[in-house]
Amino acid sequence: MLWPTRTPTKGLAVRPFQIRVPESQLADLRRRLSATRWPSTTLESGWARGVPMAYLRELAEYWRTGYDWRAAESELNGYAQFVTDIDGATIHFLHVRSPEPGARVALLSHGWPGSIVEFLDVIGPLTDPRAHGGDPADAFHLVIPSLPGFGFSGPLPDVGWDVRRVAKAWAELMDRIGYDSYLAVGGDFGSFISLELARLAPDRVTGAHISTLLGAPSGAPGELERLSPSDAARLQDAARFNEDLSGYLILQLTRPHTLAYGLTDSPVGQLAWIAEKFREWNRDAKTPDEFITRDRLLTNVSLYWFTGTAGTSAQLYRESAPYLGALFTPGARPEPVEVPIGVASYRLDTTPPIRAFAERDYPTIIHWTEIDEVGHFASLERPEVFIDDVRAFGRSLVA
Repeated sequence: MLWPTRTPTKGLAVRPFQIRVPESQLADLRRRLSATRWPSTTLESGWARGVPMAYLRELAEYWRTGYDWRAAESELNGYAQFVTDIDGATIHFLHVRSPEPGARVALLSHGWPGSIVEFLDVIGPLTDPRAHGGDPADAFHLVIPSLPGFGFSGPLPDVGWDVRRVAKAWAELMDRIGYDSYLAVGGDFGSFISLELARLAPDRVTGAHISTLLGAPSGAPGELERLSPSDAARLQDAARFNEDLSGYLILQLTRPHTLAYGLTDSPVGQLAWIAEKFREWNRDAKTPDEFITRDRLLTNVSLYWFTGTAGTSAQLYRESAPYLGALFTPGARPEPVEVPIGVASYRLDTTPPIRAFAERDYPTIIHWTEIDEVGHFASLERPEVFIDDVRAFGRSLVA
């Protein structure tokens, strides 16, 4: 095991891990897909009422007969993986060391309905830029954990795992591995966790690179009139999201247990629940296949299915409801973040950040990039764009 120069915390075991899904589980998945009880009709109207049945039937059949889980398993096992116990939970993570001796460190946090699969296409270029036509000075050692309750970091032992508790676990994880300073990178819930980690450990987090940044009007006179046209349009988009697209949000915030029964028993249910978001959170996409491969999508869904973590992953919404509610409350200001912040604003995301509110609430923003051709899942959709922006932010911290 190759560790940093500082000795990891003694007595706290970090154990090597390999993914080995039993063949019986693969056979069970195929059996369940074959025996799916499909609705008699869905009153088809494109995606307006949910995932179209024709699309879902085709995707489910590919999952049953064409998709190769063993190939995905082998790819994941090609990276060093570990588990360790923190605050009662088992935390699974990838730890990929760069061959460059001067590499810095980055902690990459995914969100929902993502997983460590979100970062598979960026690991090589970020850890070994020399081999991918880049500058060796941009190299990073990477730590990529599965969020508590997600994938092989599930199930959870107790309640209370909100974004702040996850951030505390990440601080302990990085200390346990032996890293004294690192960049925190994340999208979706990973953005909130990265910001909380920066608040918790400003002496260790060198910067936070994020793409999800929520803010609300403060109620100050003239505030809305001073918004740029772009910010005004994004404020309208946020209202549309709350009115039209947030059904999943309300359900996971309030009834994650009830949801878990259906998604844990039906692979097609789990597939539909996730595939809908991959399509919906890129505004230009007609189907998820337009911006990520089916195999990547199905590897992500398969992690939820084989680990049975549909319900425990949804708990993050329930636990973080007060945190999220405060971000949407007019006049409620987030706690200060002392470290530099970099923002990648993806135009095709469902709710790209409103810059005026972001800079009001986070005065340490030093890097802001408007990116036109990318939606919510940037590291899957356009990995080179994600890589370029992380590298640019990293350079700004050492300039």
